[in-house]
Amino acid sequence: MKILLVKPKARLRTVLGLEALQRLEPIELGYLAAAVSGHHTIKIIDLRLFRNQSRSFKSTLKEFNPDVVGFTGYTHEASIVKNLSNEVRLCLPGAFVVVGGHHATVAPSDFDTPDIDGIVRGEGCSTFRKLIDAIENNEIGTPISGLLWTGENYDSDQAEIWPQFPDPATLPEPRRDLWDPRVYRSVWVSEEMKPWERIFPSVSMVRASWGCRMKCTFCVVPHLCGGEHRPRPAEQVADEIERLPTDYVYFCDDENFIDEEFAWRLAEAISRRGIQKRYFAWTRSTTVNRSPDLLKRWRQLGLDGAFLGFEFTNDSELKRAHKGGTVAANERALDALRSAGIAVHAAFMVTPDYTETQFSELRNYVANLPPAQCSFTVMTPSPGTPDYENLRPAMWVENPFDLHDCMHPLTPTRLPLKTFAHLFATQAAEGAAKTPLRQHNHPLVPTDLLRVLWAQRRYENGYRNLYQDYPHELWSKPAH
Repeated sequence: MKILLVKPKARLRTVLGLEALQRLEPIELGYLAAAVSGHHTIKIIDLRLFRNQSRSFKSTLKEFNPDVVGFTGYTHEASIVKNLSNEVRLCLPGAFVVVGGHHATVAPSDFDTPDIDGIVRGEGCSTFRKLIDAIENNEIGTPISGLLWTGENYDSDQAEIWPQFPDPATLPEPRRDLWDPRVYRSVWVSEEMKPWERIFPSVSMVRASWGCRMKCTFCVVPHLCGGEHRPRPAEQVADEIERLPTDYVYFCDDENFIDEEFAWRLAEAISRRGIQKRYFAWTRSTTVNRSPDLLKRWRQLGLDGAFLGFEFTNDSELKRAHKGGTVAANERALDALRSAGIAVHAAFMVTPDYTETQFSELRNYVANLPPAQCSFTVMTPSPGTPDYENLRPAMWVENPFDLHDCMHPLTPTRLPLKTFAHLFATQAAEGAAKTPLRQHNHPLVPTDLLRVLWAQRRYENGYRNLYQDYPHELWSKPAH
């Protein structure tokens, strides 16, 4: 059969602004392609690369004429996926349409529509492979673990049960031959960049584990993985890294170093192979403070930067989110990473309740930090968490899924929305000035300078104009 796998293009300017700074591989589709490789013909289309996604998608449907069309998508892309599914129905009525990804996992009922035939939940490789076999053998409708059929066969009871995650060792190596690795780039910051070093290198993604042991109330990962962290075999991950077509590696794990034993094994496996690459990883202050020697070892291997979730600037807010850390611990971790030569991406959250005073306190706190790459989101629980269900009655838009990008407040803001957006954008702009690139006056290649200025402008405008994504009557709604 001919199988078309589709990565949609977001519509929110906040997301598009972030993509100007970072556009990573459609690795989830690469995994699916690897899972069904064989006698099938597979094509991946990343609609983020096209100016007009509808026109490009229709053209691909006509030229490729697929038997199966599979979509991935986050929650804020759900409506786009449904619109594209309708285009499949109109163009190729006989094609089988299946959706997967984060939103399909946490809110599958949203995809129970006439234009969609099947919903894959969780880590979908095994499920997708069984689905393709069922389609090929004309066994549509038979029970498949991890799959929900739509329409009259939709099982609402099964939809309430979290999918079981498989053994991480079964994760195949993604089909990177199905895309051009040169078009996937990320702004790359380190504490020790050489003069005129390029800051937008081509980047490959690697997943070394899944799950997390923490219990942050806004995050769905502990629910999906039962509070476990499960790594792949270290040798398997090192083999994949060695074969990557690029020299820059972005780990997409929920937490890379929480399992110290695995992180040491992987470090040694990389070292034995003599792999010379550069890395960015996600971690937590508790991990950094507990295992400083581990992070130093990874710096020796090429770890340039680490994502560190500061979230809030006071311990009471951290405690309410069950973050499991303190402001002081975050600051110690920041100092430890920088002392090891690792640049820090410090991530902060605001809440819809923020006043001008709280925004001012956040601005002052960030201004006094050492150099760091700072980002800012709105505290937004994921569908599937108790926090999301508790917030649902207070949500002030008809379809909160459309704005679920962690940058749009889903409940009424204490400040007028336009004022909130202005202060939020100002915070994002001032936080961007904290990056080591600016703090150390790193000389840039002229093309990189132009690109970063353009990207920064798009990023800030996405925040400043986010109020325009709401009904007009909410733009200047008086503070409550």
